[in-house]
Amino acid sequence: MATYLPTLKQLQYLVALKDHGHFGKAAEACFVTQSTLSAGLRELESLIGITLVERTRRVVRFTPLGLRIAEKAQRVLREAEELSDLARAAGKPLSGDLRMGVIPTIAPFLLPRILPKLRSEWPDLKLYLREETTGAACDSLHRGHVDCVLLALPYHCGDVESVDLFLDRLFIAFSEDEKIDHSPVLSADAIDESRLLLLEDGHCLKDHALAACNRPELRAEAAMLGTSLHTLVQMVDNGLGVTLLPAMALDAGILDNTHVLARPLSADNPSRRIALAWRKGSPREKEFRLLADALREAGQNTA
Repeated sequence: MATYLPTLKQLQYLVALKDHGHFGKAAEACFVTQSTLSAGLRELESLIGITLVERTRRVVRFTPLGLRIAEKAQRVLREAEELSDLARAAGKPLSGDLRMGVIPTIAPFLLPRILPKLRSEWPDLKLYLREETTGAACDSLHRGHVDCVLLALPYHCGDVESVDLFLDRLFIAFSEDEKIDHSPVLSADAIDESRLLLLEDGHCLKDHALAACNRPELRAEAAMLGTSLHTLVQMVDNGLGVTLLPAMALDAGILDNTHVLARPLSADNPSRRIALAWRKGSPREKEFRLLADALREAGQNTA
């Protein structure tokens, strides 16, 4: 009796539909037409004799078994990708495609310093960047959407390997007219909890800043408004409050052309740890460690 196995392309269509919840968007992600994707999924259902997706005009709803098969398909696709990774790892290091997730409080400040170095030292490397908040980036890593993630620790990213790159010190930032101690170094006690501005939920820097301050009342009172560090700086510059910024943002000139001052935060743990993480057991571990060395060198003057 012949055994017919699903193709990787069919599994790719299934996972894309699960991720996007829409046939058109899933087809676009797979670079095929919607009719091609739909036909591929019907062939898969016919092959295994099970309905995976309930189709209506408005909703795409996976059956319980369809969800389980989609999750398994995701793991199969990731394993298939690692077959090519094994071959690549045995050849020339840091060549070919590499997809890296980067969190928004790192990407605009560190990448301009590291990308020219990577292009110069590894011209055969095609680095594709995906900017996401930490939780989303870790999820992308485990789903196989990215190969590694540049993030800030501590953060629970799941079953990953990681290597610390450098410490990124936190600073208290305030306008020239702010009623705050202008000493060279400031403790968290200098912060008026009613004036503290932080990034909105989803950004790990918010949690790192609050943990460094070690003042529980700040978590309850702080206004979590900013969608980016640049937005927070503009709010501070307009006298709306104070915030905390990482050293790499200051080194990149985030305060240029503003009336915002910054002083190092004096605390037991005044820094976040910048790290590179990848899936545990990845065959490209040696490449990731080479990449980590380059990233570490780029940030060695940030502290």
